[in-house]
Amino acid sequence: MRIAITGASGLIGQALVRSLHADGHHTVRFVRRAPAAPGEARWDPRAGYVDPDGLRGCDAVVHLAGAGVGDHRWTDAYKKEIRDSRVLGTAAVARALAALDAPPPVLVCGSAVGYYGDTGDRPVDESAPAGTGFLASVCVEWEAAAAPAREAGIRTVFARTGLVVAPGGGAWGRMFPLFRAGLGGRLGSGRQYWSFISIYDEVAALRHLVDTPTLSGPFNLTAPEPLTNREVTAAMGRVLRRPTPFAVPAPALRLVLGELSQDVLGSQRARPARLLESGFAFRYPGIEESIRAALA
Repeated sequence: MRIAITGASGLIGQALVRSLHADGHHTVRFVRRAPAAPGEARWDPRAGYVDPDGLRGCDAVVHLAGAGVGDHRWTDAYKKEIRDSRVLGTAAVARALAALDAPPPVLVCGSAVGYYGDTGDRPVDESAPAGTGFLASVCVEWEAAAAPAREAGIRTVFARTGLVVAPGGGAWGRMFPLFRAGLGGRLGSGRQYWSFISIYDEVAALRHLVDTPTLSGPFNLTAPEPLTNREVTAAMGRVLRRPTPFAVPAPALRLVLGELSQDVLGSQRARPARLLESGFAFRYPGIEESIRAALA
C-alpha cells in the first residue's frame, strides 16, 4: 500500500510510519518545508495548499497534523494556533482530495476525546454528543472541516484519540522522567478519569481503520476501561518501583497552567465501543501493561 501521512514527525506519526515501513508499505510524508528526501511532499495548511502529486496513487490518507495541546500555556494566540492547525489543515487536505479525479478511497482524520468535554464519572462512547469548552469546540470544527472529502464519496473516519502512553511525547513523555526521579504524584484530586491508549494499540487501531472498508465516522481510540488519575499514578509507581508521595493541588495547576489546567483536571471517561464492535483486539488493554510496553 501507498499511504499519505500528515503529522508524520509527531509522536503518533513517527510510530505509524515505522510500523508501515516494517510491513513493506510505502508512505508519502507531507512536510511544510521544501521536500528534501524521497517519500516527501509539500503542503502549506495555512495557505490551503496540498501538493496533489503527493496524493495521487495513494491507497489511503492519514491526517494527524496539529499543534501540541500541552506544548504552551493557552494564550489567545496559542489557542488560535491549536484551532487553526487542525481546522485549516483538515480543510486543505479534504479539498485537495475532493479535487482529484481518482482520490484515495479513505481518509483517516485525527481527532480527540476532547470532543466530549468534561464527562465527570459518566462513561461516554461515540454516540455521545459534543461537550462544551475550548477543546470540544475545536474537535467539532476539526471534524466538520473534513466535509469536502466525505461529500466527494471518500470514506472518512475520525480517530478520537485519548492520552497516548509513550515515552517520546505527550503527557507520558513528561511524566516518565518525573516518576523515575520519585517526583510523580496525582494531579488535583486524582479523581478525574484518563482515557489512555498504548502507542502500539494506537498505531494498530489507525491501521485497522484504514484496512477495514466498512468503517466510517467517529471511533474512540482509547483502552477499554479508562482509569482515574489516582489509579494511573499508583500504576506508574508500581511499574517504576518509585514512591508517588507528591500531589499537585488544583489551585497550583491553575496558577501555573492557566486555562490549560481545565484539560489537565478535567475528566473524560471515553470508551471505544465502535472500535471493539468492529473486531479490533487490544494488545495492551491495561495501564500497567501499556506502561511496560512503552518502557520496552
